[in-house]
Amino acid sequence: MKKLQIVKIGGNVIDNGIALENFLNDFSKIEDLKILIHGGGKLATDLAKRLGVSQAMVNGRRITDEETLKITTMVYAGGINKQIVASLQSKTINAIGLSGADGNAIQTKRREAVDIDFGFVGDVFDKSVNVDLISTFLELGITPVFSAITHDGNGQLLNTNADTIASALAVALSKRYEVQLNYCFEKKGVLMNSEDSNSVIQEITKTKYKQLLQDGIVSKGMIPKLDNAFAAIQNGAQSVVILQATDLLNKIQKDEHIGTTLIA
Repeated sequence: MKKLQIVKIGGNVIDNGIALENFLNDFSKIEDLKILIHGGGKLATDLAKRLGVSQAMVNGRRITDEETLKITTMVYAGGINKQIVASLQSKTINAIGLSGADGNAIQTKRREAVDIDFGFVGDVFDKSVNVDLISTFLELGITPVFSAITHDGNGQLLNTNADTIASALAVALSKRYEVQLNYCFEKKGVLMNSEDSNSVIQEITKTKYKQLLQDGIVSKGMIPKLDNAFAAIQNGAQSVVILQATDLLNKIQKDEHIGTTLIA
């Protein structure tokens, strides 16, 4: 099987033009087949604030009303996505920017309102990912760059957690490729002490994760990230690591023990 690197980039790296450019330089040097998924939540929140659209978050997840969906679509599938693709083209990486609606790449279902109504938010299901389409791009030497916007197949766009998209891609494509899933952001990994950047937890099992949750060490946006990471490693991904964006190339090229590795 061919090796496939699935990389999700988020956190403050997306907001910082220099940090993002440095990351894309490293990403462009990955020799394996590769896919990039990006967030951009802070930029969406900043634009919403400027437009006077109030925002609400629950357990690290955004509640997406009709106006917020317009903003996230503009920011994720528009400005950020196309800037990343343009940058990769300048580095001789033939990239294509995609939302889930493009080519029916990723179809989701609107989340049911049980305790909380998250609005226009999409949840993945077993056959969400169009494996044939994405594999065709990869085999043609085209690098897909996914934003966090999907669709329901009935004309409705949906805001979908980028970590979830990365996990779903890793699981679906593991049927055809040896998949390494890399969650990259500004920190060195999952930290035991949020104030100590060197307190990286090198390995996390499902049991240890439950304990970290109980102790309040893992909270807010790290919860959906780890939930999705475990979903990937338990359902086909060869390896899953959470690491600092600047360490990505060393991790892939030298297989150094960097960041936090998930253990199934």
